[in-house]
Amino acid sequence: MFAFPVLLGDIGGTNARFAVLPAPGAPVQLLPRTLTAQTPDPVGAIRIALEAYEGPAPRSAIVAVATRVDAPAIRLTNAHWVIDAEAIGKALDLERVTLVNDYTPVAASVDVLDAVQGDLAPIGAFPPPRPGPRVVLGPGTGLGAGALMPVEDRFAILATEAGHMEFGPTTDEETAIWPHLERVGGRVSGEVVLSGPGLFRIAKALAAHRCVDCPYTMPNDVLAAAREGDAMAADALSLFARFLGRFAGDLALTFEASGGVFIAGGIAPRMIDILQAGDFRGAFDHKAPHDAWARKVPVYAIVNPEPALQGLAAIVSNPQRFVFQSQGWQAT
Repeated sequence: MFAFPVLLGDIGGTNARFAVLPAPGAPVQLLPRTLTAQTPDPVGAIRIALEAYEGPAPRSAIVAVATRVDAPAIRLTNAHWVIDAEAIGKALDLERVTLVNDYTPVAASVDVLDAVQGDLAPIGAFPPPRPGPRVVLGPGTGLGAGALMPVEDRFAILATEAGHMEFGPTTDEETAIWPHLERVGGRVSGEVVLSGPGLFRIAKALAAHRCVDCPYTMPNDVLAAAREGDAMAADALSLFARFLGRFAGDLALTFEASGGVFIAGGIAPRMIDILQAGDFRGAFDHKAPHDAWARKVPVYAIVNPEPALQGLAAIVSNPQRFVFQSQGWQAT
């Protein structure tokens, strides 16, 4: 159980988001976002965020971290911070600090987010919701993924490192650009192409394949150029949507996700129209011999700006509803 108020944290490779939950079921009080590059450690970022908070001091914390959570002190995959539960607890005079994988609360959030309230945008056909496992994934600085599995009247949350699975071409067009794709650690994983840096890698590979200079210097340039009618940027986004659909469909098969697939992260909400245009859903549904099953799986983009913080609030408000792995520290 968590002592309230609870500090909620969502720490990724680029951004650190914090909030305070004053009491079970209360509205989440969002705090200013900070950049991981802005301070040398999370304690400094939390102190900056709490400057905007005027309520009673938090008594405990739960922090979602963008890496495998297998110890009470862990290093981020895509940033320099070490997230140390004991250091956070002692610095902020907390009773308890819990660390979870960043897709643990995103998975929990799909139990509380609502399409009617504008939290979700359907992609492709809009089958009625069905019971069953649900999958969450999200391209951002990296590629996170997890699953929400119903077990009697509770949910088991499975955090995964599925973003680091191998990813390969399936068409002649894709095979032609594959030699030009930048490898990371000698591999092309899902994260290598399905992330902000991945979108940039796709655009650079297209430019190299077409023997032209790449006019973009960062992922946002590709998104902006596509909006302005740039053909190569539009092709890069179409490939990104196709790859994302294929990867999401594979995860749906892996977890038998009849309850739906939910796409979070910083990129999907900015390209809803492109995801709805057809390449995503076509790749998602192309799962022979299970095409008919895949077509019945609802897919949504999470457009709520803070699904992880909403999921953390759901977990601490109703902890008996969720079962998940965590690491942490508790005052003696």
